[in-house]
Amino acid sequence: MRNLGSEEKGSMSGTAATAILKEEVDIVIPTIRNLEFLEMWRAFFEPYHLIIVQDGDPSKLIKVPQGFDYELYNRNDITRILGPKAHCISFKDSACRCFGFLLSKKKYIFTIDDDCFVAKDPSGKEINALEQHLKNLLSPSTPFFFNTLYDPFREGTDFVRGYPFSLREGVPTAASHGLWLNIPDYDAPTQLVKPLERNTRYVDAVMTIPKGTLFPMCGMNLAFNRELIGPAMYFGLMGDGQPIGRYDDMWAGWCMKVISDHLGWGVKTGLPYIWHSKASNPFVNLKKEYKGIYWQEELIPFFQSVSLPKECTTAQKCYIELSKQVRAKLGKVDEYFNKLADSMETWIEAWEELNPSGAPKSDALPNGSAK
Repeated sequence: MRNLGSEEKGSMSGTAATAILKEEVDIVIPTIRNLEFLEMWRAFFEPYHLIIVQDGDPSKLIKVPQGFDYELYNRNDITRILGPKAHCISFKDSACRCFGFLLSKKKYIFTIDDDCFVAKDPSGKEINALEQHLKNLLSPSTPFFFNTLYDPFREGTDFVRGYPFSLREGVPTAASHGLWLNIPDYDAPTQLVKPLERNTRYVDAVMTIPKGTLFPMCGMNLAFNRELIGPAMYFGLMGDGQPIGRYDDMWAGWCMKVISDHLGWGVKTGLPYIWHSKASNPFVNLKKEYKGIYWQEELIPFFQSVSLPKECTTAQKCYIELSKQVRAKLGKVDEYFNKLADSMETWIEAWEELNPSGAPKSDALPNGSAK
């Protein structure tokens, strides 16, 4: 793990100096390559702390542009810090990003992929994706009654006629799910059918996903309130040694959504947009996805029918209960889900070990260097 000291940080630009909540946000980036893409994000990311999770060969040197405050962890660090629990963190898959969620001590997490660049709105203005995510998270959600003007807490809009006044205070927002211009987040069969399709539609809207409604969460442009829903943001077992890939973020999204619904929190989707620059290989994707495409016809009804008991009053308790239901019901679909249920429990054990309740936010990281 390497940590840039303050003497190595570059001077902030005027844009960066106005960053909001910079002491309460970690940016988590999974990667296998040098992070030149951060240069495009410098004005927006430089004031914030980065947690970089290096996947693949731990002996490879990952270069990070000067001026960023970051920590970089590889597989050796994961093994050293988690010991026998390290098996719950995926290898050779972007699901490894959740190790950064585990180590963070900040209230909010923004996670982004290294092939995601700064997008522009229809006026040509560069979009500060992190700022929009924080606006989404800091304003309430409305999961119990749909507002036809979408997010009533955005500037220039409000609740429409007929919206119950008893529900207008809203509820805390657990997660903010952003979208993408250029390369859409398609599965392999759709990629093969529409290899040249690009998303050029910019929809200026944020909406709360209604209670009881699932959605396919994408982890490449995502923010969440770690104090509320962090323990449920486990991206599962994917990649090396596993029979499935590219379902890590969707698994986390389904778990997170049913738990948010149970605890009375909201999830927003829509703005902000990023520019997704690179289409992954559809044939490689199909090899990773094919069991998931088959299994999801069982997974979706499972999550739609999940019922959590009233005794589950925290995200941790909900997640443990959910792991039991995964084992009992999905274990019949494939032995993989018994292994996944075990890892879900291990994830919570690791979370509670590294994030003891009541611990001060200034706690040192496991390697002893303070955040």
